[in-house]
Amino acid sequence: MRNVTTGDVTMTTTQRRRPELAAFLRSRRARVTPADVGMAPGLRRRTPGLRREEVAQLSGVGVTWYTWLEQGRPINASSQVLDAVARTLRLEPPEREHLYRLAEVPFDPGPQPPAQRVRTEVQCVLDALDPNPAAVYNARYDILATNAAFRDLFHVPRMPEDAVPNALWTLFTLSPDACPLVHPERELPVMVATLRSHYGRHVGEPAWEDFIRVLSAASPYFAELWASGEVIPPGPRVKTFRRLSGEELRTTVVSLSIDGMPECRIVAYTPESENPAP
Repeated sequence: MRNVTTGDVTMTTTQRRRPELAAFLRSRRARVTPADVGMAPGLRRRTPGLRREEVAQLSGVGVTWYTWLEQGRPINASSQVLDAVARTLRLEPPEREHLYRLAEVPFDPGPQPPAQRVRTEVQCVLDALDPNPAAVYNARYDILATNAAFRDLFHVPRMPEDAVPNALWTLFTLSPDACPLVHPERELPVMVATLRSHYGRHVGEPAWEDFIRVLSAASPYFAELWASGEVIPPGPRVKTFRRLSGEELRTTVVSLSIDGMPECRIVAYTPESENPAP
């Protein structure tokens, strides 16, 4: 177990998290009033917010167990119990995740609806990167926003409000001579393997299953790559593209996460330096 050193005191990560968990639960309990959970306020209430026994009762757990949890004692908590406590304390999604992290319980946010629109400030970032191509992708390679340089390089048309272009669909259904990738035999397998790395969070979701089924029917090559089962996490890469003029552009590809847009990223394509610094 990893140790954390503070001055002359060395403690494990678990030992450090317990006091944080205790303080977090006390602060969340203090802000929930009896009226918030449909309880009468009662007389002589000195505790701000709910009492410990009230949280335990509303969460369906023992008073002693919840007291020990809030005291930071070394007890184990299941995801079901933490979910019940989170509902009682009216935790927002980021707070629920924080509770799980402090309790050292694996956190599963559940299916996330795919983002379809980007904020104005994100579009401004894309535009500021011009003349370098840049776009916003979600985990399924839907293209949610672009700048002018990206549209020129990838021949992405301006789509109507209710239609979202998809990079994989475009690349696998274009004729070979129209594909902007100079080395599709190297790049397309990596993109499909990256798609599969995200797919694990979305198995069984109709939008994902339909997308894979329809693209597999439209492109035997995609179907072959998908059936291989390869998995590669996203990461920086070097890609070479061919402009409409025939000029080749060798780029370094970097992905940046976007606050408030789960599983979406800004992907920027910058010219690779011919003489990189050591």
